[in-house]
Amino acid sequence: MSLPKIVVCASGEGSNFQALVEASRSGELRAEITGLIVNRAKIGALGRAQRLKVDAKILTPAKFESRLAWDEAMVKCLQTWGAQWVVLAGFLVMVGPRVLNSFPDHVINSHPALLPKYGGPGMYGDRVFEAVVAAKENETGLTFHLVNEKYDEGRILHQVRIPILGNETAAQLAHRVKLEENRLYPKVLNDVIHNPS
Repeated sequence: MSLPKIVVCASGEGSNFQALVEASRSGELRAEITGLIVNRAKIGALGRAQRLKVDAKILTPAKFESRLAWDEAMVKCLQTWGAQWVVLAGFLVMVGPRVLNSFPDHVINSHPALLPKYGGPGMYGDRVFEAVVAAKENETGLTFHLVNEKYDEGRILHQVRIPILGNETAAQLAHRVKLEENRLYPKVLNDVIHNPS
């Protein structure tokens, strides 16, 4: 029986992408990673895809005549790779309606905070950790959720709480949360794909 197919979308270094590919190849993640979509060139995720021998495509929204044309190009690419699930791993572009309609309840994102706190437009990456530390929170976490037409507002699938250590910097917190995200993403995807609620 063939495994479900996942295409990952990333905008940065690609550590989650690599963790997912490695989990797939070890059998921990019971799914196949068939491709990587990025929205910009010269990022770490592309180098990882090359080393891991995973097909990758650069789809930069600004290079399309409209956002709808970009959205349609995304759908075409996803279909070419036989995607059944779309997994966002630090993807910093709003996924369009064509993708969402083509993969209903099959687009998943990970956010480095306990949504709904520290979510929404402009809340991504280091900005989240800086805001959490500045607010002197005593915990943060990870939220895995379905993607809809609004940033970070889709149905929550899984959350994990992570305590903030005394005098921890935003960079130190980011490192710890990223390691936990790399570890947890394959487990969450297994649950979502193979044990749908």
